[in-house]
Amino acid sequence: QVQLVESGGGLVQPGGSLRLSCAASGIILRVNVMGWYRQAPGKQRELVATVTAGGGTNYADSVKGRFTISGDNAKNTVYLQMNSLKSEDTAVYYCNAEYVDARSLSRKTLWGQGTQVTVSS
Repeated sequence: QVQLVESGGGLVQPGGSLRLSCAASGIILRVNVMGWYRQAPGKQRELVATVTAGGGTNYADSVKGRFTISGDNAKNTVYLQMNSLKSEDTAVYYCNAEYVDARSLSRKTLWGQGTQVTVSS
């Protein structure tokens, strides 16, 4: 069974930094895209950043210049370095992976369980 394991959330002061990690494990032939989404209380889940297996990245305008996403294809792992954090970055952050299942050879999407990021003084 494929699963995503997230780590790195927590409480940080405004202007601080955090690094999130997400590792995919299981019978995976290939991971095509991994990314981070977030959901604040009372709001819809929104894209934060994605990275393709080829290294292409995409960011929400609100995090450009502050967050950096990177991936390690060998480890099926994605990282999100978050700098200059603001109170409005407070949310549950969810990892997402689009991958090819090694048994069925079908394309699937998986979500992590979420990790809380709180930016507060």
